[in-house]
Amino acid sequence: MPRYYFHLYDDLDCPDQEGAELPNLEAAQAKAVHEARLLMGDLLHREGRLALHHRIDIEDEQGVVLATINFRDVVAIETD
Repeated sequence: MPRYYFHLYDDLDCPDQEGAELPNLEAAQAKAVHEARLLMGDLLHREGRLALHHRIDIEDEQGVVLATINFRDVVAIETD
């Protein structure tokens, strides 16, 4: 099973040293979306702010970036 690494780029750069074994890139993207939403909720709860410019890069074992999950793309903002 391939190993994917989830590097977080927010107020600090947080490289993933362990990674996770997942069946495919689609599963890795779903994991990154879930983690992004959790991180946004935590930041909103702790600091009362939402940082939509943050992102998670998904890399393979060779260090190739396969996908980028931008926080702004994983939430719907409704004003009404």
